[in-house]
Amino acid sequence: MAAASVLSSSILPVRIFLFALAAILLVLPPLAGAKHAGAVTRHYKFDIRMKSVTRLCHSKSIVTVNGKFPGPKIIAREGDNVVIKVTNNVQNNISLHWHGIRQLQSGWADGPAYVTQCPIQTGQSYVYNFTITGQRGTLFWHAHISWLRSTVYGPMVILPKRNVPYPFPKPHKEIPIIFGEWFNADTEAIINQALQTGGGPNVSDAYTFNGLPGPLYNCSSKDTFKLSVEPGKTYLLRLINAALNDDLFFSIANHSLTVVEADAVYVKPFQTDTLLITPGQTTNVLLRTQPTFPNATFLMAARPYATGLGTFDNSTVAGVVEYYKQPSSSSSISVNIPPPKKLPLFKPTLPALNDTSFATNFSSRLRSLATPQFPANVPQTVDKRFFFTVGLGTNPCPGNACQGPNGTKFAASINNVSFVQPTTALLQAHFFGQSKGVYTTDFPSNPPFQFDYTGNIPPNNTMVDNETKVVVLPFNARVELVMQDTSILGAESHPLHLHGFNFFVVGQGFGNFDKKKDPPKFNLVDPVERNTVGVPSGGWVAIRFLADNPGVWFMHCHLEVHTSWGLKMAWVVLDGKLPNQKLPPPPSDLPKC
Repeated sequence: MAAASVLSSSILPVRIFLFALAAILLVLPPLAGAKHAGAVTRHYKFDIRMKSVTRLCHSKSIVTVNGKFPGPKIIAREGDNVVIKVTNNVQNNISLHWHGIRQLQSGWADGPAYVTQCPIQTGQSYVYNFTITGQRGTLFWHAHISWLRSTVYGPMVILPKRNVPYPFPKPHKEIPIIFGEWFNADTEAIINQALQTGGGPNVSDAYTFNGLPGPLYNCSSKDTFKLSVEPGKTYLLRLINAALNDDLFFSIANHSLTVVEADAVYVKPFQTDTLLITPGQTTNVLLRTQPTFPNATFLMAARPYATGLGTFDNSTVAGVVEYYKQPSSSSSISVNIPPPKKLPLFKPTLPALNDTSFATNFSSRLRSLATPQFPANVPQTVDKRFFFTVGLGTNPCPGNACQGPNGTKFAASINNVSFVQPTTALLQAHFFGQSKGVYTTDFPSNPPFQFDYTGNIPPNNTMVDNETKVVVLPFNARVELVMQDTSILGAESHPLHLHGFNFFVVGQGFGNFDKKKDPPKFNLVDPVERNTVGVPSGGWVAIRFLADNPGVWFMHCHLEVHTSWGLKMAWVVLDGKLPNQKLPPPPSDLPKC
């Protein structure tokens, strides 16, 4: 008995400790990147190399990944770890961005050059390592330095966890369709010349579906994307706009599309004949084919939604939807029978190039599912409010001899600050406490001076300030940001992309934002959740997000010319108190400047 009582008394403290440990684990949030059952690590090797490619009867050497244009598809499941070793074998410096990935505690893998990393130099390698947490749907990856993303891009398909179904009918097949732009000239030469002369850059020569311009361009009928379908089937089209500088309308003749996801977040399904997709956005749609063989083929087409005063590529990319006859049930042959040639061809009708009404109506239809399984966790209260003007301006030019307005150079800015790209990566400077001489933390929360932002009379001074400034946020701050277009050099829609976060689009409107009348109309119940949003031409958009991701996060216009002109900034989110609320040290192979 004495031995038993001694044993019991020695076990008691252990039990108390285990109960206490269990209680702590219950209240602690899971570690960022914690894997679900069945999660795996997926390895990819990306070899950056040159390849000769011919489009529009014009051959040129382009930067590619693994010699592919577009680049290889990344496939993973929610919760998986993704490891991509990138080796640079070209003369250009390179960095890659995994567009839309939250990068929780993995900010070193985000990719924008001189923001989260120095670029990978010729002959060097870098391993991007991140876990896909709480996301499923379609995203994409692309180069994030200068204009190299004109050819360096590819799709990212994130499947749900195993045995978790889609919240819509299971499709017969899934097809990524990535929209791009083809330039006959070297895009690096194009932007370098534009920055030297101060004028607008030359526009692209064609748009593309999966790298193919299609039959509406000269010398291009053989380079046409073809989608082969069976009658009475449902197809999931994973649409991605990787174009450099253009919002695009998209439609398929005689077919309706059901929108089910945007930027890797499920939405309340709705039908549309046409959709709008800005650079940096993705949209999943269900295509239900006609019930019987239609004895026709159909064009899918995309052309720009253009709102600015500058030149743009006013052309149309087309692909072909062709039906295959299903074999008869008595046939032992399992292959489909191709359709006869010279069937009637139907073309879609796309909105006018400047149809802002359509753009507004389409974006207003996007709503989060807001279900228990897929909630819309909109911040209901706000800790930090910001009002950012976005638009074009000017920089002085010696002798007023440049090609911008009145002999100046074109510039672009947020709150009149045109971002100057540093030569040291911001994240490194922040992490090691070496920000002095790299950036300052006094980015203005409001415009430095007020004027009629969307009026017809521009301010007397259109010059911008050229600085490297950031906004510092405490961990878990609830942020509201209103982005206001300006008409200084003409009103224009701006697709703004925020790295490291999804945000909720709680409101939008035209004219100048009214801080008294507009906020009461905000949707705080089921607003769409995105990583890229179009600031309406001559209007404003309001977003909210939770600053729960420590690091340095780029925010910029996804029109590449505007990014080159300085329409970009960065948010610094400080560490929280818990271990899983801190940015870990950089990997040992982080590229050096």
